[in-house]
Amino acid sequence: MKIVRLILGDQLNQKHSWFKEVNNDVTYVMAEMRQETDYVKHHVQKVVAFFLAMRSFKEDLSAKGHNFIYYKLNDDNNSQQLGQIISNTILNTKANKFEYLLPDEYRLDQQLVEICNTLNVDTASYDTEHFYTTRFELRDFYKGKKQMVMESFYRMMRKKHSIMVTNDQPEGGKWNYDQSNRNKWKGKTPIPKEIEFPKKVEDIIQLLKDKNVQTFGTIDSTNFPWPVTREECLNTLEYFCKDLLPHFGDYQDAMHTDEKFLFHSRLSFAMNAKILAPNEVINAVLDHFYDKANDIKISQVEGFIRQILGWREYMRGIYWKEMPGYKSLNSLNNKNKLPEFFWTGNTKMNCLKKSIGQSLDNSYAHHIQRLMVIGNFALLTQIDPNEVDQWYLGVYIDAIEWVEITNTRGMSQFADGGIVATKPYVSSANYINKMSNYCGKCHYSHTKKLGGNACPFNSLYWNFLSDKKKHFKDNQRMNMMMALLDKMEGNKLAEIQKRASYIIDNLDEF
Repeated sequence: MKIVRLILGDQLNQKHSWFKEVNNDVTYVMAEMRQETDYVKHHVQKVVAFFLAMRSFKEDLSAKGHNFIYYKLNDDNNSQQLGQIISNTILNTKANKFEYLLPDEYRLDQQLVEICNTLNVDTASYDTEHFYTTRFELRDFYKGKKQMVMESFYRMMRKKHSIMVTNDQPEGGKWNYDQSNRNKWKGKTPIPKEIEFPKKVEDIIQLLKDKNVQTFGTIDSTNFPWPVTREECLNTLEYFCKDLLPHFGDYQDAMHTDEKFLFHSRLSFAMNAKILAPNEVINAVLDHFYDKANDIKISQVEGFIRQILGWREYMRGIYWKEMPGYKSLNSLNNKNKLPEFFWTGNTKMNCLKKSIGQSLDNSYAHHIQRLMVIGNFALLTQIDPNEVDQWYLGVYIDAIEWVEITNTRGMSQFADGGIVATKPYVSSANYINKMSNYCGKCHYSHTKKLGGNACPFNSLYWNFLSDKKKHFKDNQRMNMMMALLDKMEGNKLAEIQKRASYIIDNLDEF
């Protein structure tokens, strides 16, 4: 039987069982497609990274003897219609069957189901063999429970997969070392230079220009640094374990003007494109942890594993449990427009200037910059979550809808009304000052609520709590904040609201 198998751009798992043996009756098809470059406006580094990774995947497996048909964006026979590409490949190879790996984006899942209904050959779908969980494992785990809390899911995952547990009890005596993962980096602990893999990418940049693909952000055409091949990603993993893991947990929430990566792994693109599997990442981390010669504290390791085994799998499970309705949720009814400086970085607020500027320059920001600086500001200024989603999905090299939308619309913007997070992640300037050095040389004073040089976060914070008071009246985790709001003198609150209203109406002045 002759078979055609489709590989999508985020399904680059060379360890998949499909590739254990070469079968000359199987043809794999991959395509660089406008539907993927254009469904949102992407950062140019993101598009380049995916094209490089896809081409490398094809070359590696072709060298092992697997049959591939690969359509570059400008190939004359690339129709840019997925259904037509599939049907033409079936026709040209005289295939009797079409197979594909289950997509992780709802839109592609629906599209492939519809395409299969039009084909006159047998069809079948298979798991990507990447995640620890199946699509609906989280949905089934929480069935009958009153509330979904990530911690209970995380503990179940630790036990199920025997990760840092003994007799169903956590190693070290605690399940979660989050309290140890909140240190401010002050420059005393040296950060090793990030590992890079410089590549010339003028050809892909020119290809995008020739085909009029609209992108944004900056790129160095002669020195593209991101790991995109299997070998590069494995080297990055080894580098993280050896050089960064010993201090990762301590400073995983820290931010600093001089350091864009700190001790973070930069493995998210590799994992979300499935070049690396979560289990091989976690196993590599545990191997270094259990090697007594490394003397790595458990708080460094647990903080990293929690992000992958807990949060990453949790977000994927929420996505498949709640889609497609999740994409349109706006529980706080926020309607404001994204300010222009999200596309330029031109703002006097130093925390946003650094975090957004870094995002535009590197297609990267770590989770606290995304959540507690950029996302915090978007929520406090009550930006339409559709606009926030589009920006986050486009700007970050690792952003794929299943992980982006649950983090953005859910955790960051609380637009889902509490499905993902039990409270909105908002703060005044005090938190940003506590976790970074951003406030030290800012145009605004982080200690002031009112006045021309008062940090906008402060008035915006109290204004948000007041505006959305009815939404949080039954939220126990908001009781302390709301009690402080209630104690505020009416005249002072009115001044704060006036200041916040002016900021919201004139965002690009700040």
